[in-house]
Amino acid sequence: MKLVIIRHADPDYPNNTITEKGRVEAALLAKFLKNKKMDYVYCSPMGRAQDTCLASQKECGFEFETLEWLREFKARVYCPTRHFRTNAWDQMPSFFTKRPLLYSSDRWLEDTLFANNNMEEQYLWVKNGLEELLKKHGYERDEDSLVFKAVRPNRDTVVLFCHFGLLGMVLSILTGFSPYVFWQHFCAAPSSVTTLVTEEREDGKAIFRCLSYGDISHLNIAGEPPAFAARFCETFDCEDERH
Repeated sequence: MKLVIIRHADPDYPNNTITEKGRVEAALLAKFLKNKKMDYVYCSPMGRAQDTCLASQKECGFEFETLEWLREFKARVYCPTRHFRTNAWDQMPSFFTKRPLLYSSDRWLEDTLFANNNMEEQYLWVKNGLEELLKKHGYERDEDSLVFKAVRPNRDTVVLFCHFGLLGMVLSILTGFSPYVFWQHFCAAPSSVTTLVTEEREDGKAIFRCLSYGDISHLNIAGEPPAFAARFCETFDCEDERH
């Protein structure tokens, strides 16, 4: 089975939709997906993901189901270097790189950054939602390991339209790495495509392996530069890029 995870196009956060550039990105993505195999499509309920998905639906003609757990999760944490509450991944490198627990595959939730907030609740919500979806499509988590029982092994393609933070959490659940690795050291541009595939090297036992992360071929082909959302300034003296 292939699991294709698509980040929404360039976001207009205040209006819960996508920008004009985002609409260009979504249209290019839709053309890119037109002849691709997509057996089942699911989407976040948030406007920026819905609008991106709808552009592809119009071009490709698929039906999709909205799943609440695919929304960008609302785990807000206190940022000690900026003195306000923000997304869990919006922290300064001088802070998170000195906290080894955040990089621990099995103990990251124990970091005091996640005290007195709903991060664990949100994590379990996503984990349970993802595992229920995979079970529906034939792959059932084998106890608490990274192995899935291939109950109904198949070559279906399951597509998720969602968000950057959610992408990092899904990859964490499937690979065993802390989500902080994906949130801080990987960047999936708006409208980018990440693809994982099951590998059944042992009969009835499958793992998920990443074939590509943050692919923007549809933008490159058209000569359309990726939006900067999710990135920060390449050099500190740059005034045009986000600090």
